Amino acid sequence: MSPRAGHPGHPAHTLAFVESPVQLLNVLEWAHAHGLRGTAEQVRPVVPAQVRPVVPAQVRPVVPAQVRPVVPAQARPVVPARAGRAGPAGEPAPPAGAQLTLVVLSPTDPMTRGQLRRMADLARDEGYRVRWEEARGGTTAPFHTIGGLAGSLRRAERIVMGDPFSRYVQLLLTITRARDLVVVDDGTATMEFVAQLARGERLVRWHRKGGRPGARDLLFAPVSSSARRRLTPSARRRVEVFSSMPVTEIPDGVTVTANDFTWTRARFGPPRITKGADLVGTSLVETGVVDGDRYLTAVRDLAKAHGATRYFAHRRESAEKLHRLAVETGLEIVRPDLPLELIARRGPIGRTVLSFPSTVVHTLPLALAGTGVRVAVCDIDPTWLTDTASPRAQGFLSGVTGTARDIHRLTAISPA
Repeated sequence: MSPRAGHPGHPAHTLAFVESPVQLLNVLEWAHAHGLRGTAEQVRPVVPAQVRPVVPAQVRPVVPAQVRPVVPAQARPVVPARAGRAGPAGEPAPPAGAQLTLVVLSPTDPMTRGQLRRMADLARDEGYRVRWEEARGGTTAPFHTIGGLAGSLRRAERIVMGDPFSRYVQLLLTITRARDLVVVDDGTATMEFVAQLARGERLVRWHRKGGRPGARDLLFAPVSSSARRRLTPSARRRVEVFSSMPVTEIPDGVTVTANDFTWTRARFGPPRITKGADLVGTSLVETGVVDGDRYLTAVRDLAKAHGATRYFAHRRESAEKLHRLAVETGLEIVRPDLPLELIARRGPIGRTVLSFPSTVVHTLPLALAGTGVRVAVCDIDPTWLTDTASPRAQGFLSGVTGTARDIHRLTAISPA
């Protein structure tokens, strides 16, 4: 879907809504793939923050990583956004001809907010306007956020979103008149979104499917149904899915564009490769899918079998769980300040990256293409699942691994 002119001589204005660092990264990848550019004049190098281990000793509690600026090897100069008129929420107004405005619907989780701020800095360095909304900062925050965005939503000719399951995004979709809607990856949830859209089902996250709708679900059902209708292509609306995930059930009229992380590979690295192995964490315990004790045992056995020394924590993993992992496994716990695709591309990274079924089994091989790093995936044993896990959990997780390309599949925890 190429940029469409809204007025003679002016590019179409695009409004993108993100709620996680990965969503923001994938909006940057989408903008790069479609030729949207920033509008700045000055040039300065990107200085990403250093990733520091948060558990240097086994007896210390997990704390967020401190940020210390470093200049990575082969950092490319980029262009920051040019200042303009003051806009809503204190943000500068987009310069004449600006093509993309990123709206961050900020969550409350401190680790997610920290990564989002770092990604917002990268977006500004690329020349895009970023509007930070404290969308969950109190009971009246949603009303202020939606009211402040209503005018921009009505004027936007293209809407990009990272999470079509988000109630916030679904509510915003009821306001927009945009003819072009784009969904960028929000991890493995994208696979389920496309499948549900193709089958005409209500939009429900995979790990919640199978449960009875709660009171809030029933109250919000009309908005969710409206969002699903708007995300269905028609004569008046075009829908694109920009994804690195395998999409098999493509709804009629939906355009699927492959995300191969071209921007990430061009912008960072190549990384320094270490001899050891790194292990990637997952939030399956936090979402109630996998039992915490079984997960800890699996991590310990996997690290021992493959000689892993570092554990890259998922941003949603609890400090208590990470502290226990550090004490009982001896792993060095690292809280990345950017999405793992950028951390791995910047390096240093282990020659082998071990993971459980998650988004990174699809994205890391793309981000690390040509580096020689091997991505190995350990399947989730059915005995690890909790009693409350969705009936679809095992099949979905197995499908995440089985559809991944350029990975080594570990059917059992055994030495490499």
